[in-house]
Amino acid sequence: MSKVMTRRNFMGKTSQALAVGGAGVYGGSTVTAQGAARGPADGVDYYEKLGVKPFINAAGTYTVLSASTMPEEVQAAISIASKYPVQLEELLRASGEYLAKRLQCEAALVTAGAASALTLGTAACITNGNANAIVSIPPDMTGLKNEVVVQKTHRYEYDHALRNCGIRFVEVEALPEYDAAFNDRTVMAHFFNAADQGEISREDWVRVAHQHGVPCFNDASADVPPIANLWNYTKMGFDLVTFSGGKGIRGPQCTGLLLGRKDLIEAAVKNNSPNSNTIGRGMKVAKEEIVGLVAAVDWLLAQDEDAMQNEFWRRAERIAESVKSLPGVETRISVPPVANHVPHLIITYDPSRIKLTGKEVMAKMREGTPRIELNPASGGGSASKGLESGTRTIVVGVWMLQPGEELVVARRLREVLMEAAG
Repeated sequence: MSKVMTRRNFMGKTSQALAVGGAGVYGGSTVTAQGAARGPADGVDYYEKLGVKPFINAAGTYTVLSASTMPEEVQAAISIASKYPVQLEELLRASGEYLAKRLQCEAALVTAGAASALTLGTAACITNGNANAIVSIPPDMTGLKNEVVVQKTHRYEYDHALRNCGIRFVEVEALPEYDAAFNDRTVMAHFFNAADQGEISREDWVRVAHQHGVPCFNDASADVPPIANLWNYTKMGFDLVTFSGGKGIRGPQCTGLLLGRKDLIEAAVKNNSPNSNTIGRGMKVAKEEIVGLVAAVDWLLAQDEDAMQNEFWRRAERIAESVKSLPGVETRISVPPVANHVPHLIITYDPSRIKLTGKEVMAKMREGTPRIELNPASGGGSASKGLESGTRTIVVGVWMLQPGEELVVARRLREVLMEAAG
């Protein structure tokens, strides 16, 4: 005969387990078999232990460079959240409701990065109102709409996040071609917010899609600041919008925001972890990351945006002052129009006076002490939209620098360029 587990005998068995097992953890302290509590364990610098060398981030919020640094308020919120278990679905629901109110949209979902939001949002459009489709996609698309209309110039390296759902792209260029592309297989219209080309505006993209009764999705992952972009595009009429949580929002790197229509966000939730046998089952977001992103949004909305941008500009000017007096060196400050919309320092130089390529300057900055990473556009690398790039160009991103680090970057850049001066 089975015994009913009551709170009393549960607590009794837990006490026995602690006595036998030796120790447990409660409220951040370690509880020994004798019942005495020790304080929190001392932290270990695992970068040092693993032999991984941190760097000064004069690049920006690039994924490969571990994206943004989190403000202390965000780190503190994560630390508190790590101490206690919660029901994950309850936390996702509560965080979504809170974020939707703060960001002035119908609904919100914390995702495992912006790429995850692209997948979940696309899956939501395909499966909305069709529970059976959640299990069948992507291999079995029988009877499902699976065409996504996109401007040809908006095809990009994140296509795969959408194609994971079994869709195929239909490319268009001009507005009449866009209008004619809709049919009974069209499931979504996709827009890459930072694309610097394309004949069709955001407003026309939304208007035509809605005339055909098709939802439209805007990938604005790197497009904060300005802060108001967090609600500009949903208010413009986009049914779904995604932002990276680990870029300008300054939350945990493995988080993203999916914002938009309530029915589509609910459909995305059904396709998401922790639900089993869904396309998003592996796209887990930990309780600490969910809380961290909520805290980051709160932190960001409390900032004075003009003050932030002015500080970034001053950092760029300080570095420019250090190098622009060198023979053959010119500097200017550039703000990309959409993605990474913050001041960047652009340094160009006469190759007959400075006998290093931009990539060689990057390497010397990376190999020095302290280690410094420059923006990957330096030396002709892949540049964010609106940033200059070239073999004799150095691009310095200043917005992820810690206070005072711009002086370190300035000193080291001057040393490298002076050593190469002919």
